[in-house]
Amino acid sequence: MALPLTFFLFKRAYVKRFAKISCLHRRYIYHYWDEWKVYFESKGYKCIAPAWPHKEASPEELRNTRPNDAIASNRLADLTDHFASIVLEIPEKPILIGHSLGGLIVQLLLQRGLGTAGVALHAFPPKGVTGSTFSLVKKLWEARGLFTSTQETYMIPFRKWKQAFANGMSCEEQKALFYKYAIPESKRVIRDAFKSTAKIDFEKPHAPLLLTSGINDQMIPASLNYNNYLHYTLSITDYKEFKNSNHLVFDHPLEEAEYVFHWLQEIQEFYQH
Repeated sequence: MALPLTFFLFKRAYVKRFAKISCLHRRYIYHYWDEWKVYFESKGYKCIAPAWPHKEASPEELRNTRPNDAIASNRLADLTDHFASIVLEIPEKPILIGHSLGGLIVQLLLQRGLGTAGVALHAFPPKGVTGSTFSLVKKLWEARGLFTSTQETYMIPFRKWKQAFANGMSCEEQKALFYKYAIPESKRVIRDAFKSTAKIDFEKPHAPLLLTSGINDQMIPASLNYNNYLHYTLSITDYKEFKNSNHLVFDHPLEEAEYVFHWLQEIQEFYQH
């Protein structure tokens, strides 16, 4: 169920503070960022979207490798460190963009001071965000795989995919996107997202952060993203809710990408003044 977690954008016209952008993605899906890369490259950015560890193969190949011990071994702390090491290889701090679990990792990386700005799309809420525990535990009960071996990966079934990810689409679209994107995931990563590994110090100053949500998102309800936003008390933090978005934002019209682009322009102008 995972995606390539990092997506970097580089734009020479940006002031030094915004010389680069790095984006992170959700678990469960592969090549999430292709259309976003095309869009931002058309705006003058260079983009990089490295895969999660052990997920470099195509979705079909990964689905056919189950059980996959390497994928099953992934942990949230290791993923955060992995993408932190990629960010640190860039001469200037990048802008980070992440979706779902990637949106949580964006917040964890900003907490380390690694990004010049961050965008968390329909983000998995950090530990302690009001209202997140019961609803997410219920939705991710299967994916957490309690009472099952963590040596085996979790593969989202199509019935869950169409309910939580691709709701509101035709059955043909849901099937096509399932085969395009869905891959196995580590149960450990999903369990870790409910632990102290996923904790954010909301009172710590951070780089500008935009959180988005979708009214039709059945996986991460907009109310959770809004509660996440309300927890931040310092620095620039913005929130935007989209009326027509489910959780699978990357195969909708690029409304969210366009909004992110304009938000980044506003942040740039703010620091130029």
